[in-house]
Order: sequence, then C-alpha cells, then structure tokens
Amino acid sequence: MTDFLKGYRQLEHEKRREYQYETQCPFCSMQCKMNLHEEKTVHRSRYNATPLKGDPVSDGKLCAKGVYAHAHALHSSRLRTPLLRVGETLTPVTWEKAYEWLRKKMGSVQVQHGNDAVGVYGSGALTNEKSYLLGKFARVALQTKHIDYNGRFCMSAAAGAANQAFGIDRGMTHPLEDIPLAECIILAGTNVAECQPTMMPYFRKAKAQGCKMIVIDPRETSTTKIADLHLKVKPGMDAALANGLLKVIVEEDYVDHTFLQKSVDGAPELLAHIRSIDLEEVACLTGVAVEQIREAARMYGKANTGMVFTARGVEQHASGVMNVRNFINLVLLTGKIGKVGCGYGAITGQGNGQGGREHGQKADQLPGYRLIENPQDREHIAQVWGVEESSIPGKGVSAYEMFELMDKREIRGLIVLGSNPVVSNPNASLIESALQKLDFLVVIDYLMSETAALADLVLPGSTYLEEDGTMTNLEGRVILRKAIKELPDGARSDIKILSEIAAMLGKGKYFTYRSTEQIFEELRKATKGGVADYSGITYKRIKQNKGLFWPCTSTSQSGTPRLFTNGRFYHPNGKARVIAVPHQFPKEQINDDYPLTLTTGRMMMHYQTGVQTRLTPELNKVSEPYLEIHPHTAEKIGLVDKGKARVRSRRGEIILTVKMTAGIREDTVFVPFHWGGESCINRLTLPQLDPQCRMPEFKACAVRVAPLHQEKEKETEIKKVEVLV
Repeated sequence: MTDFLKGYRQLEHEKRREYQYETQCPFCSMQCKMNLHEEKTVHRSRYNATPLKGDPVSDGKLCAKGVYAHAHALHSSRLRTPLLRVGETLTPVTWEKAYEWLRKKMGSVQVQHGNDAVGVYGSGALTNEKSYLLGKFARVALQTKHIDYNGRFCMSAAAGAANQAFGIDRGMTHPLEDIPLAECIILAGTNVAECQPTMMPYFRKAKAQGCKMIVIDPRETSTTKIADLHLKVKPGMDAALANGLLKVIVEEDYVDHTFLQKSVDGAPELLAHIRSIDLEEVACLTGVAVEQIREAARMYGKANTGMVFTARGVEQHASGVMNVRNFINLVLLTGKIGKVGCGYGAITGQGNGQGGREHGQKADQLPGYRLIENPQDREHIAQVWGVEESSIPGKGVSAYEMFELMDKREIRGLIVLGSNPVVSNPNASLIESALQKLDFLVVIDYLMSETAALADLVLPGSTYLEEDGTMTNLEGRVILRKAIKELPDGARSDIKILSEIAAMLGKGKYFTYRSTEQIFEELRKATKGGVADYSGITYKRIKQNKGLFWPCTSTSQSGTPRLFTNGRFYHPNGKARVIAVPHQFPKEQINDDYPLTLTTGRMMMHYQTGVQTRLTPELNKVSEPYLEIHPHTAEKIGLVDKGKARVRSRRGEIILTVKMTAGIREDTVFVPFHWGGESCINRLTLPQLDPQCRMPEFKACAVRVAPLHQEKEKETEIKKVEVLV
C-alpha cells in the first residue's frame, strides 16, 4: 500500500504543470498589472497573483484586492447558463429560448410604447470597447435614447467641473510620476489608502521628500495618517472650506497674477467674491478652526509646486459640480497647473471610470466625449456607424432619473450590463420597486447580484480574464488587458451577447465584429477630432509603450501625459475659467428629529456593491456593514460598542452594529456601502440631484440613531398616539 501511494504521488507530481499569465486587476482606477500563476494537476488548479515588475502604474505593487482578484472570476458560483423566470423561479434555459423570449418581449414593448420604452444601464467597470459597443447598441440596435450608467454616481460632478474650468475632462491633468515632485498636496474627500492603495506610495514618496500633505475628511482614516494637517470638515461644507482657503490666498497674496491675466477668464469676479468672504463664518459653517484654514492656505499658497485631488467626498453631493469648481479655483488662482509637480486630479473610483464616461454610455454623450445634441458630432458618429444622422436618438435622462421613469411606467423594459443598481443607487427601496414594475428586466452578468436576482432573464457573461479590451486608468493612460482564460461552458462574452441581440433585432450588419481589436479600431475613428481623441492609439502601440495617454491624435504622436503645458486650455479662446462659488450646503438639514449627518464610503477589502469581494473569504473578513460613531455621541444616545442601533432617514431604516471611534466628528456617522438587502445603506441616502451633472447627494443626509430596543418602544408610542387620534 505504501509503495502504491508513493507511486501515485510521483504520478501526481509528474502531471503537475505551472503556468503564468500577464493580466491586470479589474477593481480600482489604478489598473495595476499583475501575473496570475496557475498550478495545474489532474484534479484541480490553484491560483495566486503577484505584481508585475516594471508596471509604470503600480511600480510592482498590488493591494489585497488585487492579490485575490481572480477568486470571484473562477468561483464555483459563476453563472453558466441563461436563466429565465418561470413563476417565482429563475430556471435554466437554452440560449435560443432566452433570445426568442427576449425578442418577443422587446418587440411587444417597443411596438406598444415606442422605442424609448426600453432602457440600457451600463457600468464604469466595462472596457472602452464594451462601453463604446453598449452606447452603439442602445442607439442603433434598440434605437432608444434611454442609456446611462453607474459612473454617473462616480465621476459626473468632477467631469462637469473639469469641462467647465478646462474645456476637457481627464481625471488627472498630470501623470502619477509627477506626484512626488509636488511641495504641497491637498486630498479633499478621498481615502486613497483604502480605495486606491497602490497610489499611496506616490504620496508617501512625496512626503519623504518634504511635501506638506493636507487631508480634508470628516473622519480619521488610513489616509489622514500621512497628513501634516487634517481638516475635519462637516459633510457637505466643502465649497465653503475652499472659500476660506481662497480668502487667505487672496488676502496674503499667493495669487499668480501673471498666469491669471494671460490664461484665465473670470478672475475679477472671483477675486471680488473672495474678498467678501468672512473667515469666521467659514469656520463656523465648516467646523474647521480659522487657524487651521490659514495654516492650510499658507502651506499650499507658499509652495512652488502643488496639487489638488478630489474624490467622492467632495463630488457626491447635489452641489458636486460647484464644490469641485471651487477646488479647481485654488489650482488656477495660484497658477499650479500645466507644470511638472502641479495640477488637479479627480481620483476615479471604478476600474474604467475614466474611459467608461468617454465613449457613449452617458445619456448626453457620443464616443470621444462628443455631445449627442451637437449636429456636427452626430453627423461624425453617423458616418462611422453607417446610419442616417436622424436615426440617432436624442438626449435621455440620467441614471437615477431612469429609475424614476420606470417607477412611472414610462420605461417598461431594461437591459443591465455589469451593474448592480439595486445596491448602488440612492433611495434604493424605490429602485427595487421600480424594477419590479418593469415588463421585463434583463441582466447580463457573470455572478448573481441583487439586481440579477430580480431579473426576468439573466444572461451569463464574461469576466476580465476572458475578454480582451482596453481600460483608461485614473491618469488618462490607456492600457491593454488581454484575455488569458477560456469562457466556462455555457457562458458567452458580453460583446457576443450584445452583437447577437442586435442581430436578433435585425441590426446585425452594424455589429459584425470578429475581435475586440476591431471594435477598438472603430472607436479610434469615432473619437478622431473629439475631445477624448484616441485615434493615434493602437493595440500595438499600447503594448510597445506600456500604455498611452489621451489625447493622442495620430500614430506619430506619443500621447499627452501632462495637459496644458503650453499654457493653453481647451476652451475656444485657450483660457481656463474660474467662477465665484457661493457657500454650498447639504440639501437635507439636520433637525431635532434627524439630528445627525450620515455619510458613506468604502473600506479596503471590498469593492463597490461587494458582489465580487464578498465571494472571497480572504477579503470578506468584515462580512457586514457597521455604524461608525463618536463615543460622546453614542453615550448621549445610549449606544454601546458592538451593540445594535437602528439608523433611520426620511426614506428608510437599517439596523447596524455600532463601532465607536473618536476619529469621526461628533455630529456625523459613517457607514460603508458594500452590502445589499437589509444591509443596504442606500435605502437611506438622499436622491436629490445636482442640477448640472445629475449626481445624487450620497454623502450627506439627515438621520436619527437610537438603540434598537429604544426605537421599538418609540414606535409603539407613536402607534398608540395614532390610534387615539
């Protein structure tokens, strides 16, 4: 028996094979390259990931999410067959039956209610090719104006502000390698250490070289640990704080007057507004002391080089565009842009948050950052697509507004690709109710999300390991990610699914792609001459250069790592624009009934709605959300650490475990947003939208917090009073 076992083990050893594939992490906007190692035996495969040496983005580093990024893609719960709802149950069916059902459903809805009765909802995690294809699919195959995507909730405020100020929206105006060359950096509303961990070495290197770090956040985080100065601002008061910083910069004359005169419009009006600002009032409104405001302004104002970064804490407000405009005012007033070690950056959240908003997923956009209501832009795209310009639908509505139209039964069918709106949207209870009113809901995904669980038809799609494509990272670098695995039996690539549905609808001649590269070649033509011009980028050139920065207008050009180096911006007169920004306030004020401000955010080990990371044991060590609250506030309310609390807003309630920390403001509570169902914090968040970019007010809403037992007693008293009345 012993000899047999020895022989068996020897046989196993001889059959073991090791493989290595180059890929990149699908999660955050850094898009770090890595090697995926596979050890294959006759019975199973084991995988592990390591950083790719020489990666110009991550410099050979990976965070925990990257190390385990393969786990969800190779998980046993992968969807492998179409699922059609029969009664209350999602039942496996053939692809032929699934498509036939969809053809009849879609045809019936569009014949009865018009083409716009069907909507499309995409994702900032899709490759550039899929983003482009989804926009074309909506407008050519479905001929609907209703398409938007979850990136609306990520980058729209920063995009709107950058377009207004610079005439162009590229997340960072400079490459990552410039960060260590800044003498002062402001991180406003961003927790880089948990959201983009491999970006932190750039900031640590800057700090080691003497850079002063200012972090603006209502809570102490892993990022605030590197701060020379932490400004613990009240949620929603970011624009007012920026006004305070601008007041000191103007008052003490850290203004670059030559740059303003030569390269900026609107300066006189801005300077007049800033001189009227009362610093004591700013301190009262923001909760940041006058001395700290002065210190921060001097740090940034006196520095020869400097950068300002914003993220969701500043942007996810119904005043998001104006908040960001005021931080850009800081950059332009001091002339810290277009030079090495200077610039502005919106730290993109999702993997392709940058590219995903450039190529047609937004309701008002066509590929290349063209505008759907611009006749010349429409004509250019019509020629590339081979359709009549008049056949391209007009402008639709934003992401959240699409669900309002579903709730009103104006949109009656929806196709969702790679997104989970039931968890990611504000006022999530309305989202779930709206989806249940649809005549049909189709979800294309590779895992069973909370949204897919509500679908009438689920089509099993592809992961990042199985489909070629390009991603545009937070600095504007276009990177090629190659497929390294075969699709599991029964699943199909997302691109094939969209093309097959288009063919089923009689529009197959517009979707005859034989490869992902062929789609990219069409994208190049579509973007040529647009603001986001990719026409000089090819797969071959990306490989040769380890990525290329857009705009890249010809194959002889090396791309544009640093914008505005010639002192010219993208407005017709070549000048940037500043604007006077009045103090902005949260759209829902606290009161006696709702005395605390709720803000939300991410945590290191999870990503977005958690569908992927919750499947990975190594990442799912925190398996439920929690309520972060200051001990003094908790004591007043009667909460105990690790006890249960009921958190209630005007839209809903959720029960959470208490986590006390002195690192948060006493008037603020925080909850991570990576869970759905009864644990979905977006059941509470405010859906009021920014009037310019339609960003919802995720980061500030009024709530009441109470011990679970106490809140139950209060409910009983309320019911007794109602009965008496």
